[in-house]
Order: sequence, then structure tokens, then C-alpha cells
Amino acid sequence: MGHRDNFTVGRIANFRCEDGKRQTIFMDAKTPGLGVRITEKKSKSFIFETRLHGKTLRITIGDVRAWSLGQAQAEARRLKALTDQGVDPRQQAAERRAAHEAAQANLKRQAITFGDAWAIYLETRTPKWSASHIRAHQVLAALGGEPKKRGIGTRSAGPIASLLSTPLTNLSADLLASWLEREANTRPTAASLSFRLIRAFIRWAEDEPTYKGLVPIGIVNARKVRDALPKNRTREGDCLQREQLPAWFDAVRKIGNPVIAAYLQGLLLTGARREEMAGLRWADIDFQWRTLFIRDKIEGSRTIPLPPYLGSLIAALPRRNEWVFSSLLAKEGRITEPRYAHDQALQEAGLPHITLHGLRRSFSTLAEWCDMPTGVVAQVMGHRPSALAEKHYRRRSIDLLRKWHDILEQWILEQANVEFLPLENNKPKLISGPP
Repeated sequence: MGHRDNFTVGRIANFRCEDGKRQTIFMDAKTPGLGVRITEKKSKSFIFETRLHGKTLRITIGDVRAWSLGQAQAEARRLKALTDQGVDPRQQAAERRAAHEAAQANLKRQAITFGDAWAIYLETRTPKWSASHIRAHQVLAALGGEPKKRGIGTRSAGPIASLLSTPLTNLSADLLASWLEREANTRPTAASLSFRLIRAFIRWAEDEPTYKGLVPIGIVNARKVRDALPKNRTREGDCLQREQLPAWFDAVRKIGNPVIAAYLQGLLLTGARREEMAGLRWADIDFQWRTLFIRDKIEGSRTIPLPPYLGSLIAALPRRNEWVFSSLLAKEGRITEPRYAHDQALQEAGLPHITLHGLRRSFSTLAEWCDMPTGVVAQVMGHRPSALAEKHYRRRSIDLLRKWHDILEQWILEQANVEFLPLENNKPKLISGPP
């Protein structure tokens, strides 16, 4: 085990590494197992050396400049007591280190905020979401404060924004209930949608090892949360009536932007969802066979008829890029916010407020005037089949859909006082109204 000597501070200071050796070890004659190791580079460290389970065990205690002789002797005696009991101090230290690292990791987990996990959630899920679903998450969690794009003032924070700084471990049924009650007082619809997004987020977090167990998944189903959730209400009057069609068409067709005018009429005449219509590409249109290929959020896709009048509107649009309803100003290259033009048209026409989704609802309601079969309406609009027979046996051909779709469009145009000639060589032709 090397040279033996009674350690003193002075003697340790005089210890030198033997010439030609990489290190020399001196052992204390008074303290079992205590030694000093000197390297050829003049580094000096206290060590502990003994036999454990038939093998030599050597542990570095520390630099002689950091440890006093008394401290080193005490540490050597502690290590000797452990090894005499068959305990490996290295394993004990490793267990302590692992426990410390686990405690530190747990502290880090406890400090994870809703906003931290929300950012990872959006990054992970964005490739699987539609553009409108992504935007909903962004808008409802926006911090606000940026200038409004239209009008004066700044944007308000989204309902979810107030939760972003909350540690995940602090999310509880009480907190969600109070948050819902507060938000529902001023913006119940946004509060309901925000809650649904949060509920999906909590389910995702429970499946992620990093966040698992931080949020009790049952809090979203707690009675106090359900009681605070705004009740779903169908919009009263969010639908065009037959007698309102002349005023609506007159105002919409006078919109200065023909792309938006055609888009809004397309929503009414097909019953498509706003993003389905906005996402229409030129490659999705077959003018010869009068069909539209719709990217459907329910079924994935569907093909519907292109009725004559709508076909004339689309055929007249400029082909500036891949999008049918293109925009030179929008980053996406297509229209993204047609509501302002629609709201202004409604105001000028003296009509009550109708949402873009209300135009989709209007298609279904107006179809009843023509006795259009319910299954045909559902297939054109992309609704889920409502019965077993509809789901498995009644997928109607595009010819049959076209028959009823053309009838409905013609009836709507008659009610709206829009004069229109039938197809000429598969090319629709307008005979009245603004260009």
C-alpha cells in the first residue's frame, strides 16, 4: 500500500513523487486506510484505500488544499466503518447522487408551467392539424397587446393567456371552474372553445412522460367545472331567410373584391365549411364534369357538384396562384378573413348579422324549400351519415347529387332575382348583375 508514516501537516507538505513514477502513495500509520497520493505533476490528494470483498478499494477523498488533515482522518474513519460492515461507499454515494438528481428533476417538473407545456404541445401537434385549428389555438392563447390590424387600439389577450404562467401542478378543478366563470361572463363562446382545447391538451400531457401525473386528468370532468361551462346555444337567426335572399345577393355581388364576393356566394350555394371553401385549389375543379373536390375535416375529402351559376363566378376569377380564392396581400396566398367584407355587406343591406357558418346553415335550411332529400344535403355538406342505411348503403352518385344541387341553386337564384342563363358549351354565362 505504499510508504507508511505518521501524517503531519509538515510531512505532507514535503511528500514528493518518486522519480520515474507517475504517482507515489504515502499511507498514514495512525489512521487505517488514509493515504496521500502525489502525481508526477505535483498534485496531492487524500485517498482512502482498503480491501473489500477480496479486492482493493481506493477512493479519492479530496485535494489536500481543500481538506485539512483532521477532516481527512475523520472521513477515512467513516469509510473504514462502512467497509468493515461490507458496504461499498461508492455505491452509497451513487445512490445519494441518484436520489439528489431525482429530487432536482422533480423540482424541475414541479416548476413546469402551462405555457411551457402548451408551446411543446403546439409544436408537436401542428403537423397533424388544419390551418384553422392551429389558428384557433394561437388566437385563444394570444397574450394580446399588439395593434389591431383593423381599427384603433390593441388586441385583447385570449382566454387561455391567463393560465399560461400557472404551474401545471397548480391546475385544479377549482382553478378551472373560477377561470370558466370569469371568461364566460364576457365571451362565453370563446370560453367554451378554449376549455375544449385545454381538455385535449391535458389528455395529451397525461400521455407524455415529461408531464405525466402533473395534472389530474379528472379535473376537466369535475362537477364544478361542468357547472361553470357555458351551455351550448344554437345561434338564433343565424340563417338567411328566403325573403332576405334578394338583399343579400345584391349586397354581396356589389362587394368590390370579386374573389370575396364569389367566395361568400360559394359558401351559401354549396354549404361548405369556411376553410373547405377557402382551401379550394384550381386543381380541385373540373369544369367539364362540373365537380369540386373538397378537403373534408370529417371524411378527409368529398366530391360535390359544381352548380352552373357558381361555376360562372369561379371561372371569372383571376388565376394568380394555386388557390381559387387567391389574395395578393395574405401570406398564405389565399383569403383568410372575409368576415369584414361580409359584415359590411349585411349592414348595407339592412340585414341582421349572419356568420360565415350561418351561410352553411342557410344552405341546409333553404334546401327544404325544394324538398331536397336529407341524405343528398348531408352528402353535399359533408355531414356524418345519420343512420346505418345512410352510412353503408346510400352513397349517391355525383349525377344524382348534381340533379338536386342544380335545382336548389336555380331556386335560390329565382328567389334572389338573379337572372342566369344555362350552360353554353359547358361555359356558364351571366346576363345580369355586376362583373
